[in-house]
Amino acid sequence: MTAGELHDLLAPIGAERMASALDALERRTIRYKKQPEDESVTYAAKISKDETRIDWAKPASQVHNHIRGLSPYPGAWFELGGVRIKALRSTRGEGKGAPGTVLDDQLTIACGNGAVRLTQVQRAGKQPMAAEEFLRGTKLEPGARLV
Repeated sequence: MTAGELHDLLAPIGAERMASALDALERRTIRYKKQPEDESVTYAAKISKDETRIDWAKPASQVHNHIRGLSPYPGAWFELGGVRIKALRSTRGEGKGAPGTVLDDQLTIACGNGAVRLTQVQRAGKQPMAAEEFLRGTKLEPGARLV
């Protein structure tokens, strides 16, 4: 499941809870709970562009989770020939090699430990597309390196 899919799953639940809270506020039956003021409270800073770039040197499971956690927005990305490509969906891949190396003709990419197979990508300014479509329009031989 991607972050976008989780968002869509939780949005109706959040809307229902918000409506209940507003109703309780109007009826003056709402119960407030103070947030703790200790180290358990943290601030989530805005995700920077540097954090969204895929680090192929990380284990495949982390790369896969990175892609899922940032899809569809802001999107995990890599560069190919100076063009930014978002990786929107991935799955476990087979094989190994130097991190960032294309291992086969199905867009399987070597990671620091294991590999991921990209199944949906998006070129900058274009619509998302299946990896097969992407590969029909992009010459990407096994052994090529993604940055």
